[in-house]
Amino acid sequence: MSVLKSRPVLRWLVPVAAVATVIGGGAAIGTFAAEAEPSLPPRTAAQLLVDLQTSRLEGLSGTVVQRADLGLPPIAGLVGGNELTTLLTGTHTLRVWYSGPDKQRVALLDTLGERDVIRNGRDVWTWDSRANAATHRTLGAGVPGEPAVDDHAPELPGTPQEAADQALAAIDPSTAVSVGRSATVAGRDAYELVLEPRDDASLVHQFRIAIDAREHVPLRFEVFATGSDQPAFEMAFTQVDYQRPDADQFVFNPPPGVRVSEESTDRPDRADRKPAAAEQPQVRAVGTGWTTVLEARIDAAGKAGAGKTAGPAGAELGGVLNSLPAVNGDWGSGRLLTGKLFSVLLTDDGRVLAGAVTPERLYQVARG
Repeated sequence: MSVLKSRPVLRWLVPVAAVATVIGGGAAIGTFAAEAEPSLPPRTAAQLLVDLQTSRLEGLSGTVVQRADLGLPPIAGLVGGNELTTLLTGTHTLRVWYSGPDKQRVALLDTLGERDVIRNGRDVWTWDSRANAATHRTLGAGVPGEPAVDDHAPELPGTPQEAADQALAAIDPSTAVSVGRSATVAGRDAYELVLEPRDDASLVHQFRIAIDAREHVPLRFEVFATGSDQPAFEMAFTQVDYQRPDADQFVFNPPPGVRVSEESTDRPDRADRKPAAAEQPQVRAVGTGWTTVLEARIDAAGKAGAGKTAGPAGAELGGVLNSLPAVNGDWGSGRLLTGKLFSVLLTDDGRVLAGAVTPERLYQVARG
């Protein structure tokens, strides 16, 4: 599944809470609607943070619905694949099973089939029902006594828990933390933890995390853009069960006729890695916290306004870049891509600057 592979230059295109492997589904947006506000004993933000950090989840299964409304122009050429483009808009559904750190399964649903990612110990399977194809990979052994290391594991969250972990990792003096309203999510009473950037240059207004009042597991995760009272991104359980799933859920038996590919697990040494690393753009982070800007230098084919890359994909990329608004200033000139939660500046001198920030912040960094 190509969408699981790392895209270092375009990583900023997906918000921190996105489900990297979701494909088009059919869940109704109305499933996100909260039920009547329950009456719960008061808890402080500090207590809720402790609840999240000390919860011990042995097993879980359920249905997760994700919705994105990022206010993006057509960007298929930029991201290089319809799967990721689909993730950035609309509503999607997946089933999840969890039985500890080495037994996990995600079933990605749409109207024409499903795609599964299954981990059972060191074995990882991906399966595409529409293509009738599967891939098997054996994870490295890692350090004795520690979990196996997977260099190809997806970097983006697949459940509200993973999304919450990433958001909580960003808490520092630049973030205000408070308690919101209680809610009922997937039939469970929940507290709400609210994270709000203090810097006005951030396009993120709030993160809201609904936390199961008894199990302390995130049930809903929402991201609000500045100036909007509707989530630009949200993901939530619509059904959840805390019983440990049967072991059979993590055993993949290839269906008859399926094409099975074995993926190499060879780990090149440092000398072998250097040429590959040299091909990757050099990325630097400017600033800290919510207003961090990533700056990368790209090759001539990726410059703003470029349209000379060979093949249909190159023509599409050039067309998308040329359709973006032209901007200029004392920092230079280029093209600007804006969404509700991020801005991206592609300069004519071959740089990409991106962050969950206003365009003015990008221009400041581009100026140097």
